[in-house]
Amino acid sequence: STAVAPITRMDERATTTVPAKKDIKQVVKEYFRDDPILVEIARCESQFRQYDAKGNVLKGKVNKGDLGLMQINKYYHADKAEELGLNLKTLEGNMAYAKYLYDKEGVKPWTSSSACWKEAINKTNNKSQIALK
Repeated sequence: STAVAPITRMDERATTTVPAKKDIKQVVKEYFRDDPILVEIARCESQFRQYDAKGNVLKGKVNKGDLGLMQINKYYHADKAEELGLNLKTLEGNMAYAKYLYDKEGVKPWTSSSACWKEAINKTNNKSQIALK
């Protein structure tokens, strides 16, 4: 079973030091080792960032409701995430909810960035990871 971050009431700022991008990338690779497509999606969606340089939760450029590493939209998913006990503003909660979404809907929630991650998957000849569930 996967450990998940508890819901915490917090503002948009990180409560700890902002982890280095290389550290987050390693955590992401390990967490999604069985679903490498999610590693590529994280790269495309946020360049492996959960927080911006000031320690604020990363928000989408096009849609400010998109949060963190996996750019989970809070307007569509915050209630379900909270029901599952996940905090989208933490790296752990964001990844856990992305895994939940992927298991439920495949890559559909990230189709807007598919030009980026499909290309990466095709270059590695790992087309099996692109299956639309």
